[in-house]
Amino acid sequence: MTELQQIAELRALGDETKAAEMAAYHKAPRVYLGVAVPTIDELARTWRADLDVAGRVALASALWDSDIHEARVAASKLLVQARIRPDDEVWRLIASWVPQFDAWAIADHAMKAGERRLLADPDRLDEVETWLDHPVFWVRRAALVGTLPWTRLRNPKPADLARRERVLGWLERLADDRQPFIQKAIGWWLRDLSKHDPQRVTEWLDAHGARLKPFARREAARWIKKRENPAQPS
Repeated sequence: MTELQQIAELRALGDETKAAEMAAYHKAPRVYLGVAVPTIDELARTWRADLDVAGRVALASALWDSDIHEARVAASKLLVQARIRPDDEVWRLIASWVPQFDAWAIADHAMKAGERRLLADPDRLDEVETWLDHPVFWVRRAALVGTLPWTRLRNPKPADLARRERVLGWLERLADDRQPFIQKAIGWWLRDLSKHDPQRVTEWLDAHGARLKPFARREAARWIKKRENPAQPS
């Protein structure tokens, strides 16, 4: 079978030394080419410019199915635009990737694309909520990573505040999950929210913080502590 032109382009930019370093770092058993993310991003922008939505979905699917690290990052980059219409097939493809997550980097790149689709249609949170009970912790983590945009709204509307509270309820559900990546994601979510609503994070930590691992509690409160003591290193 002839290799995709786009994968051939990625291979041509590879670096064997960097590929070996990446394989050791990410640990997930797949092919690594040793191509830097900014380079992948630039390539994806070029490919995306010549494709309609259906074409982007088809290419993203083929790149993902190659199971090459850089190709999966590129697949995610193809779908990361905020405005895509129609986007139902884009969301369905991203959601189909979630159960395949096995490393943080690919998961986070994919959920960057997922974030945009959740903001475009928040009703999809109903589906995302079902991920909280998944036996694979990467899927549970994706529910938190994909909803990070609701921590960053400077002037949230009432509907967005309700969605934020909904996800805070998810954090409560997962607070006893001992998986370090889940704990880290909870701390990350609360830390980002504390930049805009420190009082709400303080309330959450007062009610549920004792259930978190110490490192997650520290991460959640990092910016709150920084406000209280500006001289403290961040």
